Amino acid sequence: MCGIVGYVGARPVLSVLLDGLKKLEYRGYDSAGVVVLGEDLNLFKKQGKISSLESEISGLSLDGKAGIGHTRWATHGVPNDRNAHPHLDCSGKLAIVHNGIIENYRELKAELIEKGHVFSSDTDTEVVPHLIEEELSKTNDLLKAVLSSVNQLKGSFALAIIHKDFPDKIIAARVESPLVLGIGENENFLASDIPALLPYTKKIIVLENGEIALIEKSKISIFDSQGNQIQKHPKTVDWDARMIEKGGFEHFMLKEIHEQPNVLKETLEGHLDLPRRMVLLPEGPPDDLLRNLETLYITACGTAYHAGLYGKYLIEALTGLPTEVEIGSEFRYRERKFNPKSLGIVISQSGETADTLAALRRLKGEEIPIFSITNVASSSVARESDWVFHTKAGPEVAVASTKAYSAQLLSLVLFALKLSQARSGPFNPRTTELVQELQKLPVLAEATFNLEKNIQAYANRLRLLTDYFMLGRGLDFVTALEGALKLKEISYVHCEAYAAGELKHGPLALITSGKQVCLLATQRSLLPKIHSNFKEVKARGAEVLVLRFPEGEELEGDETLVIPSTSDYLSPLLAIIPLQLFAYYMAKEKGCDIDQPRNLAKSVTVE
Repeated sequence: MCGIVGYVGARPVLSVLLDGLKKLEYRGYDSAGVVVLGEDLNLFKKQGKISSLESEISGLSLDGKAGIGHTRWATHGVPNDRNAHPHLDCSGKLAIVHNGIIENYRELKAELIEKGHVFSSDTDTEVVPHLIEEELSKTNDLLKAVLSSVNQLKGSFALAIIHKDFPDKIIAARVESPLVLGIGENENFLASDIPALLPYTKKIIVLENGEIALIEKSKISIFDSQGNQIQKHPKTVDWDARMIEKGGFEHFMLKEIHEQPNVLKETLEGHLDLPRRMVLLPEGPPDDLLRNLETLYITACGTAYHAGLYGKYLIEALTGLPTEVEIGSEFRYRERKFNPKSLGIVISQSGETADTLAALRRLKGEEIPIFSITNVASSSVARESDWVFHTKAGPEVAVASTKAYSAQLLSLVLFALKLSQARSGPFNPRTTELVQELQKLPVLAEATFNLEKNIQAYANRLRLLTDYFMLGRGLDFVTALEGALKLKEISYVHCEAYAAGELKHGPLALITSGKQVCLLATQRSLLPKIHSNFKEVKARGAEVLVLRFPEGEELEGDETLVIPSTSDYLSPLLAIIPLQLFAYYMAKEKGCDIDQPRNLAKSVTVE
């Protein structure tokens, strides 16, 4: 989950590295470090955010033609200066940055200590420079030494290596953890993720598992795990550098919440045949496969898992096809028997989530085809799937996912409608009505921002809040789960989401006088049941925020938020926006670091 960058060329190396690290800080911000290769290795690293590192090196002008940098999300070893990357070998000539986990580092470290190597950190990473140093003593070829070392490592890793005796070169290696190369004019780059490259180039090469790259300013040479040179053709990304700027908003999260109407519009583009009231999904599986399915398996993690739950509700409601949803980390390890007439649906914003990737590979191992939903077309999930729906959310910089979640929900609506068309024909009244409602979504989403001032005032009134409850039934329960996650992630308020029908099975014991409850009421067929839940919590003295459609006027809470009317099936795409705004303004009231909440990182690329 750490971020790594590298540069070879004529630009001021230090500024390129720092700029790239800032674009990747969502991947980890426990510490940061850089090393610039000039006549010597000039290394600087500091606990804390990149701003702490900048203060440390402010005013320095370092000459060099190559350098690497790192922003850390701590796994092995506490966050401090000593454990910050880059790490050096004993000679001080070789430096390395690493994203991932070296699983066999204990055995390697013991062997290296026995050979006289001295370690100065508590990290798993530090075995790598010492191992390369050991291999380099057997050859004067840095590439061969790195290749030999990488083949001894177990785990997941993306590595960038420079050496004083091999100037103007960076060697990069990738196993499981993502690594992207950027191609410029007489300069080249590397990074963990595309946003770090956008200010400089849109031409990229994505390294695959086991590949190693030798990066020089005039060329990039790529080799397989056996050292054989291979040819790879660059791709051009369609993201714009302006997408990773705040655009006048105080935080990336608020900007990304406000981008959702446009994201919905972009995602719908080209997917609706309104005259025939049909959905077009050329990116998806063919109709003959969809018609013969007996089971669907959906797997994802975090926010994407909540999107998967939404997909299950919708798919089963519209098609009756049995659909299983499971968190990636559980899916990959649980013993089970798979139905061969099935399809796997894999959801990941980054397309690099370790547990989700492992679940995908397990499905592939069972010869089950994969339809993936991801925001990064060049990601591992996308490359390893049979069909890919590329959500058009653009780069999402804030750690807490907002616009990517909405894009995932809408992608699943399109898939469910396509599935229904393939299995029962295109003119089912329920599905054709839903197609009509879809075209209105971007405008309705924009209208939900009329509630923003009310939400801000509500957050201000609850600024001392420590505990919160979100209740809902059916699809409202899915929205409650995601709303609770957002509140926990960025405001650090303890928030529990419950299926409202479960209140009397235990959670009601927590509802006492003055407790704050959000009751979601957008499922029209369930309103009588929700009204009973409302009475139950009010009878215990709770203060209730009701989030509903205009039609639910019998439900008036201590605070009421009325969202624009749409189909019950589409309500989660609108109802989540006020909950995202509530989480944002609660975090702002509490003075939290909204875009970079403690202990979290954007892309979970390690177990």
